[in-house]
Amino acid sequence: MNLPNAITVSRLFLTAGFILFVTKESTWGFFVALILFIIAAISDFVDGWLARKMNQVTPLGKLLDPLADKILVCSAFIVLSAEGLCPVWVTTLIMGREFLVTGLRQIAIEAGQVIAADRLGKWKTAFQLTYLIAGMIKLTLDKMESVEPPLSYLYNLTNGAWLLPISLVLAVGLTVISGWNYIWSSRYLLRGS
Repeated sequence: MNLPNAITVSRLFLTAGFILFVTKESTWGFFVALILFIIAAISDFVDGWLARKMNQVTPLGKLLDPLADKILVCSAFIVLSAEGLCPVWVTTLIMGREFLVTGLRQIAIEAGQVIAADRLGKWKTAFQLTYLIAGMIKLTLDKMESVEPPLSYLYNLTNGAWLLPISLVLAVGLTVISGWNYIWSSRYLLRGS
C-alpha cells in the first residue's frame, strides 16, 4: 500500500475516532472529535495531492478516497443534525447526492467511462467542511462552562449570525447544482446509449 492510500485509510480510522469521541457528550469528547475531524479533512486534500505528485494514483485509491470522504462528511452531518444544529432535510439531501453520484460513477465504470470530479464538487466539499468544522467548534464551545479569549473570538464567529448559515446555504446550493451537473453529464449513460 502506497503512502497516499495509507493516508486515505487513516481517514477511515480518524472518522471512527471522531464518532467515538463525539458520542462521549462531554467538552473533552467534542474537543478531541473536532481535532480528529480537522485532521481527517486535511488528509482529504493531502492524499490526492500526494497521489498525483508521486504518480501513485491507483484503482484502490480511486475507490477508497471518495468512499472515505463520504463517510467522514455524512458522519459529521448526522452528528450536527442529532445535536439540532443542522436540519435533517439538509443531511438527507447531502447524503442522497453522495449516493446518487456514487451510483452514476458505477454506471459509468460499467460503461467503460469515467466521471471525473468537477470544480463545483470541490467547492461543495470546501463549504461543507467549513460548515462542519464551524459547527463542531460551536458544539465544543457550547459544552464549556465559560469561554475566555482567544476562544471567545471563535465562539463569536461560530455563534454569530453569518458563518454557519452562509456556509450551509452555499454547501446546500452547490450540493444541488453539482448533483444536477452529474445527472446532466450522465444523461446518455442513464438512457443506456
